Amino acid sequence: MRGAALAASGLALLAACATPPPASEPEARAAYEAAGDPLEPTNRALYGLSTSVDNAVLKPVARTYGNVVPFAVRTRITDFFRNLGTPRGFVDFVLAGKPRLAGTDFMRFLINSTLGVGGLFDVAADFGYAPHESDLGLTLGSWGVPTGPYLFVPLFGPSDARDGASTVADIAPTPLTFVPGGTALTVTKYSFTAVDAVNTRERALPTTDEIERSSLDPYAAARSLYQQKRQSAVTALGRDNRASVPVWFAAPRPAEAPGSE
Repeated sequence: MRGAALAASGLALLAACATPPPASEPEARAAYEAAGDPLEPTNRALYGLSTSVDNAVLKPVARTYGNVVPFAVRTRITDFFRNLGTPRGFVDFVLAGKPRLAGTDFMRFLINSTLGVGGLFDVAADFGYAPHESDLGLTLGSWGVPTGPYLFVPLFGPSDARDGASTVADIAPTPLTFVPGGTALTVTKYSFTAVDAVNTRERALPTTDEIERSSLDPYAAARSLYQQKRQSAVTALGRDNRASVPVWFAAPRPAEAPGSE
């Protein structure tokens, strides 16, 4: 569903592009190019639409969820879904040529799926196998693939051409994807997706609330935050040049530093 939404939004965005400032206005032209948002008029319209839906439905549900469900339970839910995405992270790190990170995700999935009761507890972190951000967009970034134009996808938030193109591939390699079944299992999968979405939105509330409270232009602030965060993650991944896998049968040092052996 997310891949289809990204594709549809991409086609819609192509219909309206911001007009670049003339060369006679170098400062405005530089700001326009730095924003990486040639589709800004449509992006802003989609941001407004998404914000309206979020304020009416998603945010109240997420806030109620955060007020009703204890923090300890929300943490278990977060750990569970993070564990489901670990095989995807393993693949992404292999493709990025990062054996240490791939090995860490391998160990995280093995430990948390067993000792962590199906991923409900992040036991692997206690053994020194800390989680790392991963997705195919970061992998492509580590290969030098440019971001392309900034995109705002309704209900899913900030993205760009590179991250949007990687979304479908990132969805595929999770354990639930390959489990066959009938209507009951389909309902279960959609239920898991809904819970994950609400849980994710609740964890994002402090950030989005702060943007809305302190920014004169929330759209531009959200765009800048997303771009900086993604660039920082790509840079960190590129700098992690550890060529060996972790010590799989003994806990690694608690504070592994990128580049250390």
